[in-house]
Amino acid sequence: MRFWLILIVIFFAVRYVLPIVLRLALGSFVRKQMRNGGFVVPPQQPARPEQRPGQIHVDYVPPTGGRQKPNEFQGGEYVDFEEVK
Repeated sequence: MRFWLILIVIFFAVRYVLPIVLRLALGSFVRKQMRNGGFVVPPQQPARPEQRPGQIHVDYVPPTGGRQKPNEFQGGEYVDFEEVK
């Protein structure tokens, strides 16, 4: 009987008391951070200049050269298959 009583008390504490305590604790933490400037928005990257329609902007072009052309594909082995329905 004592076990069930303790379990019910813990359930009600977690269900009703814990949210109130957390709301108070987090509310004071957020207010303190706002006063101290703890939540700072990082600066935005500068916007790209306006492009006219039809223009293309490429951010990265891979280096060319040093790479040899792969050998032409000569074909592979033919594998016969049967479609199963």
